[in-house]
Amino acid sequence: MRLIERYLFRQLLGPTLLATAALVALALLARSLSEFDVLVEQRQSALVFLKIILLALPQLLAIMLPLALFVAALVALNRLHTEQEIVVCFAGGMSRWSVISPAMRLAVIAALISLVSGLWLQPWSARQIRETSFEIKADVASTLVQPGQFTEPAPGLTVYAQSIDRDNKIQNLFIHQDMPNGGASTYSAREAEIATRRGEPVLIMRHGSNQQFSRQGVLQYTSFDEYTFDLSSMVQRDEVLHYKISDRYPHELFFPDLTQEWEQRNKDKMLAEGHSRFASPLYNIALMTMALAAVLGGSFSRMGYGKRIAAVGAAAGIVRIVGFGVQAACEDGAWLNVLQYMVPLAAMWWGLSQIFRQKVSTRRAGKPVKAEPAWTGAA
Repeated sequence: MRLIERYLFRQLLGPTLLATAALVALALLARSLSEFDVLVEQRQSALVFLKIILLALPQLLAIMLPLALFVAALVALNRLHTEQEIVVCFAGGMSRWSVISPAMRLAVIAALISLVSGLWLQPWSARQIRETSFEIKADVASTLVQPGQFTEPAPGLTVYAQSIDRDNKIQNLFIHQDMPNGGASTYSAREAEIATRRGEPVLIMRHGSNQQFSRQGVLQYTSFDEYTFDLSSMVQRDEVLHYKISDRYPHELFFPDLTQEWEQRNKDKMLAEGHSRFASPLYNIALMTMALAAVLGGSFSRMGYGKRIAAVGAAAGIVRIVGFGVQAACEDGAWLNVLQYMVPLAAMWWGLSQIFRQKVSTRRAGKPVKAEPAWTGAA
């Protein structure tokens, strides 16, 4: 790129990075609030919580990057207009394409980043989140005891604990279990903890007692210093990890295993998701062209382009919402997937047509006057 084009590229790159970081940080904050029960209710470590939040970054980036690019382009281009730098570029003989080429290069780079993220990074991170959630669900320690609540982790089993300290020590534990022979058994302990012995989860209770009621109503009372309660029956060993559509790689979306009932039933949804992975990056270019059209797509105005920017901003929001709606509609008909590409391409065509359109020719004294671009005339 020439010196001026490199300058324009830098003026667009800075706000884009800043806007992307701000929007992604806001999205991560919202995601962290929704995942906060991992720390509170499921008592996982801060590292697990941080892992889940960071793994959501590729998906959030794919959604936020086109919006950040659009907002940053509007801010940077409006500033360049206010300082008359774009006018100087046109007055210096630069063509419209030379002026917008830095912005288009930035949009293409963003589209390539979104494409790589959507095809490989996003499904990989989604699988990692799914596997982590599956491990948390299978964690007996997080599902067995809820401080201050009566829980039923298994049929016929009721568990209550007053509190759990930072060392995962359970204080004042109460367990009631219905026996297969019709009796019942009740355990109470001042302290307990969940451990693993021979690869199986166990509950070690200390300083407690056991009361067993037989079917005939006979009570047996036993006190103990330490007792081991087997938890292996609560582990769901037959549960299988299932990847959702958003967790699949492109080859799995376009070429599903139709011998599987689930994939055969959801093949249209998988196909819609696959086309969305290729169509979504186009919105980076489409929204950039719309931002350029908001500043360069009309006649010169010394009063600024506030109304035009607001109108194009509303149109960009409608375009993105329509894109999401088209993706949802494609789940019911494979032939509609072409619309996923038509929406951003139509927005792109509109933006470029506004940028490169000429003034309508007029006549003076019976002679035609050659039309000039709006900005060239202003210069």
